[in-house]
Amino acid sequence: MLSPWVRLAAALFAVSWGANQFAPMQLVYREHLGLGNGAFTAMLASYVVGLVPALLYFGRVSDRFGRRAVIRPMIPVGIVSSLVLIAGAAVPDLLYLGRVLAGLASGMAFGAGTAWMKELSSTAPAGAGARRAAVSLSAGFGCGALFAGVIAQWLPAPELLPYLVHVALMVGALALVWAVPDVRVRATDLTAKPLSVLATPQFRWGIAPWAPWVFGVATVSFAILPPLVSESLRSTSVAFTGLIAALTLITGAVIQPWAKRWSQQDDAAAGVRVGIALGVLGFGAATVVAYTDGALSVAAIVVAAFLLGSCYGILLGSGLASVEKLAPADELAQTVAVFYCLIYIGFAVPFVISLLAPHLGYATCFVGAALLMLLSVAVGRRVKDRHLTPT
Repeated sequence: MLSPWVRLAAALFAVSWGANQFAPMQLVYREHLGLGNGAFTAMLASYVVGLVPALLYFGRVSDRFGRRAVIRPMIPVGIVSSLVLIAGAAVPDLLYLGRVLAGLASGMAFGAGTAWMKELSSTAPAGAGARRAAVSLSAGFGCGALFAGVIAQWLPAPELLPYLVHVALMVGALALVWAVPDVRVRATDLTAKPLSVLATPQFRWGIAPWAPWVFGVATVSFAILPPLVSESLRSTSVAFTGLIAALTLITGAVIQPWAKRWSQQDDAAAGVRVGIALGVLGFGAATVVAYTDGALSVAAIVVAAFLLGSCYGILLGSGLASVEKLAPADELAQTVAVFYCLIYIGFAVPFVISLLAPHLGYATCFVGAALLMLLSVAVGRRVKDRHLTPT
């Protein structure tokens, strides 16, 4: 029989699959519906409209009523999101609603699920819960993009079949997670109060400034870069988009053991510094894409995806491990929810680049993003050190 944490991991994998199955569909919708880059990146980012309120609300609900009370109903919401995306092939405006519902399902799952994973991993080594959650989510993000791209490229009904696969996964996840036990003592105080962790310099200056780059780098990798070479690839461009999304996000899952080692060092920011450095190198490779074409630009995208995916994975693992250490038990899901809200701000990065690139050029945008990443760590570290220095 599967252990409880494995069954929960299946549910997190399934919902994160649904979160990213939309990523490789840009070229499908461009061809069938005439959607431009701006409209598609806006649809991609509309996910956050459902995600952020759900994270903040359902994190608190799960701390009060238990994790299972949130995860069980999350699965039907995820199923409906894919059904609405199917309907979006006939009514394109429904694609926005489908993405919002996908964000709602993710918001219900991520805070409560990450906290539940920690509680189900209480007998495992320290940090195992955060690592298991990060791997489950990253693997789902990557596989959703990969298989949606492959199905849309080579199987019939590209606007239908990828979403039906997700519906089947969610039904299976519901069966697996239904009986997973709630293992924590629930809070008794329903009074809304500020989270204690948010007032600490460790969170405000050691985590919050760089957190948006977790998904900022990942979404640039699979939403901005592949369309730049779509003319060169032509008949395989949809599958290539899915492959790049998968490479980015599965790299983020595979690199988790290294993220774990860095997060356990005396200097907790070691992993963050390594992640940011890899992100800067990734934007450097993206700049090469902007200046080249043909086989060289395709190779540069692969390199950029590996580097940006490594950045994403290290920052996600380090951030979750830090939050897990900082948050008291009765605030864990809510604090994780706030962290996810911060990292999902990064979904706006490709949208901003798509608006600025026609005026500034992609290379300038990528260089600017790298500089902002470095600034987010430098400013945060300086202010944090000032707050922590004895007077």
